Amino acid sequence: MSTSNYQPSNGLISLINQPKNILKKSLLLLAFSGTVTLLFSSWGTARYSMGGYNAGQLAITDHQLRVSGTVLNYKATTGYMPLTDKSNNPLANIFYVAYTAGNTSDNTRPVTFVFNGGPGSASIWLHMGSFGPVRVVFKNDKGDAPEKQYSYADNPYSWLGFTDLVFIDPVATGYSRAQEGVDVKQFYSYKRDVASIGEFIKRYLEQNNRQASPKFLAGESYGAVRAIGLAQYLQDNYRITLNGITLISPALNYQLIKFNNANQQPYSYYLPSYAAAAQYHHRLTPELQQLPVQELMAKATAFARNTYSLFLSQGDTVSLALTNKVIDSLHYYTGLAKETLRRANGRISDTEFCGTLLKSDSLNIGALDSRFTGAGNNTDPSENNLRGLFTHAFNNYIVNGLQYQNNLPYKATVAIGDWDYGTRKTNSYLDISETLKSVMIQNPHLKITIAAGYYDLATPVNTTAYVIDHLGLTPQLRANISMDYYESGHMVYISKTANNQFRQNAEKFYQNALNH
Repeated sequence: MSTSNYQPSNGLISLINQPKNILKKSLLLLAFSGTVTLLFSSWGTARYSMGGYNAGQLAITDHQLRVSGTVLNYKATTGYMPLTDKSNNPLANIFYVAYTAGNTSDNTRPVTFVFNGGPGSASIWLHMGSFGPVRVVFKNDKGDAPEKQYSYADNPYSWLGFTDLVFIDPVATGYSRAQEGVDVKQFYSYKRDVASIGEFIKRYLEQNNRQASPKFLAGESYGAVRAIGLAQYLQDNYRITLNGITLISPALNYQLIKFNNANQQPYSYYLPSYAAAAQYHHRLTPELQQLPVQELMAKATAFARNTYSLFLSQGDTVSLALTNKVIDSLHYYTGLAKETLRRANGRISDTEFCGTLLKSDSLNIGALDSRFTGAGNNTDPSENNLRGLFTHAFNNYIVNGLQYQNNLPYKATVAIGDWDYGTRKTNSYLDISETLKSVMIQNPHLKITIAAGYYDLATPVNTTAYVIDHLGLTPQLRANISMDYYESGHMVYISKTANNQFRQNAEKFYQNALNH
């Protein structure tokens, strides 16, 4: 049972008028396109903004959740945080949902700021899929969506048992909007995105008397880039230091995940994940099919780092003998026909692999999660599996669970094609590794944990491992980074088993970060 009351925000919220049309969807950082928005029905007469009368109010509700056998009382706060420039002129209104438990005067309880990636994604995925007190209801442990009814239920694996949570929708996503008259494109950059979220975090800490609380960030995919940038920004501009950061399926160096003719880097790092996908769909020899996925990937990694890397480095000068050897091995590890591999010159992109592995069955596999399959060449089956489930469940929850009303369309994802990655680009590729290294040197107590899925073909596990292994940290600082792998995809938490493991590992990570 929950009760609610509405408190005025820091002034009238004036929101930019957005048409309720179907938005092209870019779920994460790669070019996986579809169409989706949450088009909420009208919830009352708009008194002073398109969001409606209650959109400019904070909705505060009280709830209970059973976590680890204990009943947890918590409060949810839903609404906007206005942002202004140095002259106090309104710039934007950032939508957020905060969950706080325990004694509000106890500053020893951690607070974690959570966001997804894109760029252009709202925080709905981590909010309703893993961290929050409620979770969408999947059909099975794997994470398939139910055929009909989309709903949510209490989440026994919520992180609320060991940290307060603040879910943030960056400007232009979710309900967050630039102020009327302010060009939203000014937020479409690495620097401005980090600055706006950094300002939000500073204000939240001040307004809720949480400056002394242990502070954590959690970001998925491009959200990992944002989290690392925020760690530096908060430290340099506000002297706010963090205790820990959780990076989920992080995109740390785009050269390792962006396929094009001039870039040979991704092929060897993707190969082990191709092998995992092929094994899942029973396309490998009995010898490889019987291996645990971890052993299979280790075996494929050894080939990728040695013979395959040598082959790729030699380009047009490679010998016929080495070419034949590599084609045989690629066939062995991917299950793809040798003729297909020869036509591709031993170089299979993620898109080609997803469309070819099960081509004989007229199926594609997912790039976000290679366990999922579907027909059609223009959509990602793993994305299609999640889209309707999350958006419909959130539609229900925001109104009935959080008792918050807003007439704006909730933009779960927004396609942003002209994002400015700024100075963090190296040779035209975003690379956040030097920033991560710098942050860890400046704050030697900072702990980093990374969650990665074996079946992720958007940011494969070996691309992340490479970056971490080449940071050039001292052994003492390198010990502050931990990595956990799950038998899931990019959104590791959609598997019930993986989500349970993820939560257990996270609690241990927080205990370690708080007891350094």
